[in-house]
Amino acid sequence: MRDPYEVLSVPRGASEAEIKKAFRKLAKTHHPDRSKDPKAKEKFSEISSAYDLLSDKDKRGQFDRGEIDAEGKPRFRGFEGFGGGAGGGPGFGTGRSYKTFTWPPGGDGHTAGGAGGFSAEDIFDLFGGLGGRGQTRGRSSQAPAGEDVSAEVTVPFVEWAIGGKVRIGLNGRDIDVSIPAGIEDGKVIRLKGQGGQSPLGGTPGDVLITVHVAAHPQFRVEGKNLRVEVPITLYEAVLGGKVRVPTLDGTVELSIPPRTTGKGALRLKGKGVQVKGAPGDLLVSPRIVLPDGPDAELEQLARRMKDGAPYDPRKG
Repeated sequence: MRDPYEVLSVPRGASEAEIKKAFRKLAKTHHPDRSKDPKAKEKFSEISSAYDLLSDKDKRGQFDRGEIDAEGKPRFRGFEGFGGGAGGGPGFGTGRSYKTFTWPPGGDGHTAGGAGGFSAEDIFDLFGGLGGRGQTRGRSSQAPAGEDVSAEVTVPFVEWAIGGKVRIGLNGRDIDVSIPAGIEDGKVIRLKGQGGQSPLGGTPGDVLITVHVAAHPQFRVEGKNLRVEVPITLYEAVLGGKVRVPTLDGTVELSIPPRTTGKGALRLKGKGVQVKGAPGDLLVSPRIVLPDGPDAELEQLARRMKDGAPYDPRKG
């Protein structure tokens, strides 16, 4: 295999970000599913192997120090005592001088004299033996995941209050998004695996959807409760009566008690935001509306009340 820096066309001092960027660019160009080059599979494999080595900090350091080759295998250089070097003994080697290793008479597998030599385990480790100690160190090769995709959606008020699904168009396809009732405005919903595809066969990215809530002309949100104003006539306020009140799922008939002042609110239990397990209430605020235009009889009644039975609703 060629020098991994050469394969990715990056200098030896390249940063992790530069290496990743170069890898992604080459991987997209030479991916077998995209490229018509008959050697695309071979090139893609070489690019992936180079990235696997250079993206691993430990492996890259070993390669830069000459401890492993481009395939991640240890470079063998011989040992003193086995070649024609300072050890002088017969066998194989390059003639260079290296640290010696010995086994003491006790046979415990460690170097005599402590530091400066190899232990028996070190030798097996070097050549990939002795099970776990000889395994390749560093992280396993894994294709990078696809990119996450961000989107925003404005949910109609009623769908937000009762919960449901909305459909959004994303990258040429439609996605149905489940909206939990009463979700906080600005909250992000994550759709696992619905984002960008990995060019290298890794897991797809996610879709991150920021939820906004459309305003409603009648309902006002108060926590999980909703408030709505209902206009009533003066005689309904004095005598009582029944009025139609809008709710999330249609209108209902509500009884207005006599002498309603419009100060408080009438409560419809469970008719608010349909939070799972604990729905809110609908608070109905009556608003007294006078008739349009002048009304002589109403004005006379008001004068008689003012003169004969005045009252001050602003008094504490």
